[in-house]
Amino acid sequence: MAKGIASIGECMLELSGRSGSDWRMGFAGDTFNTLWALHALSPDRPATYVTAFGDDPFSRDQIAFFGQNGIGVGNSPVIAGARPGLYAITLTGAERAFTYWRSDAAARQLASDPRALAKSLENQALVYFSGITLAILDEAARKTLLTAIVAARKAGSVVAFDPNYRPRLWQSREIAQGAIIEALAVADIALPTFPDEQMLFGDATPQTTAERLGKLAGEVVVKNGEQPALIARNGASQIVDALHVAAPVDTTGAGDSFNGGYLAARLAGHTPGDAARRAHKVAAAVVQVRGALAPFETLRAAFHS
Repeated sequence: MAKGIASIGECMLELSGRSGSDWRMGFAGDTFNTLWALHALSPDRPATYVTAFGDDPFSRDQIAFFGQNGIGVGNSPVIAGARPGLYAITLTGAERAFTYWRSDAAARQLASDPRALAKSLENQALVYFSGITLAILDEAARKTLLTAIVAARKAGSVVAFDPNYRPRLWQSREIAQGAIIEALAVADIALPTFPDEQMLFGDATPQTTAERLGKLAGEVVVKNGEQPALIARNGASQIVDALHVAAPVDTTGAGDSFNGGYLAARLAGHTPGDAARRAHKVAAAVVQVRGALAPFETLRAAFHS
């Protein structure tokens, strides 16, 4: 029986915690942030981050960091002459803004070897990806990716997808809509964020989002910041209140960590409602630390509280 968890996408170099002219460098990216939480909360499941790496020192450091934290890279290709993308976080209070350097990142070639990609997705209980995963790929690579995900699903993997719409990564809104609808059609669990869906599809309410996505994916969890999450499954819906954090430190990675908490709970057999309650606790813990990756102990304490 498949036990592994695999997440597909781009992990970048993260510059955060600026103090004068000094920055702290780490590693983060939406699908990696989710896998980080998933791995912390499902320590008995082998974790694999599926991407592509450069052959530069930063890529080697990235692979080493994954390994030090018990995360493998499967058959992810190493691309000669390539390097990771980079982003910097600037904060106004706890709210963050991002500056990116990612146009030639190695991760854009994560589907360059279809056989290696398929191999990385073998024997996975869960396969997770996002709209950012799709956005960094060209059309042919997106088709290769979805083909590999469909094969994994047929082999028994549960597929989870967060549309995570970022307009600057797409050539047009229409292309993003088409690609995201295709991805939702191969997903078992959809984890959209309402403001993103409102921007991309014009949804009026979270209920509108849940109804639209429910025609494609069997289980939908609509996140909405500090507003309640809406779960729609098998024709029934449920509201789960979020937790208010009076003095957040840094909201980076909150939604990604919610996804990790939710998916970890579902893999462990919790109901969708209980999974969302635990996920809210995880997200609330993450916004109280700097950067996208909270310590494993912090995530576990929140999840089990």
